Amino acid sequence: MKIIISPAKKMNVDTDTYRVEGLPVFLEDTKILMKEIQKLGFSNAQSLWKCNDKLAELNYFRFKEMELERNLTPAVLTYEGLQYQHMAPEVFSEGALTYIQKNLRILSGFYGVLKPFDGVTPYRLEMQAKLSVHGKKDLYDFWGDRLYRELTDGDHLILNLASREYAKAVEKYLTPEDRFITVEFGERKDGKVKQKATLAKMARGEMVRFMAENNIQDPEEIKCFQELGFVYEKSLSDEKKFVFITG
Repeated sequence: MKIIISPAKKMNVDTDTYRVEGLPVFLEDTKILMKEIQKLGFSNAQSLWKCNDKLAELNYFRFKEMELERNLTPAVLTYEGLQYQHMAPEVFSEGALTYIQKNLRILSGFYGVLKPFDGVTPYRLEMQAKLSVHGKKDLYDFWGDRLYRELTDGDHLILNLASREYAKAVEKYLTPEDRFITVEFGERKDGKVKQKATLAKMARGEMVRFMAENNIQDPEEIKCFQELGFVYEKSLSDEKKFVFITG
């Protein structure tokens, strides 16, 4: 089983907590993207990133000085978003760390697919960014079916904890041989179920931690998940979608 999650925009450097165990599988493609972004002037780079001046300056400098094989941080530690805060990999047991290295994959517009302990450097490049490279109209076109093929190499069960932006880079290439289960988190309010992005990010991180600490091998076992007040809602779920509700 492979568990897929999204990256986060905010990133840091941590070369001390855990050691890097390898380089990203698509590093040569990442070098192509890096060089393309390094060609951009500041205003075009800011337009690509869709961010304020302060963040644009930070990332423009990062790309100008970028080194892809030195001073690297394990991917699972470099992202700082809510999902990663609630996952809290820095306090995982040894068994949980082994579990995520085997089962968890982070999808990235810049790196393609990352194992948790692949060494990365801070960057900004969302999957939906309008970057045309080598005749490819955008990053979905650039990566094509390669992310899907990497994920399903010997394993055709994917548990989707990624956002729509990232999941669709894989989902469009699924075959009848694959089982792709999307996990959704919603809040019951006024008799209706609504999805809130902030709460969903928190729950995704908690779900990864739950699976890692309990060595979950069968997706049916995640129906026992009850963190943050969530419970599995059978009436809204099916074999392709597991829905968890709070409130």
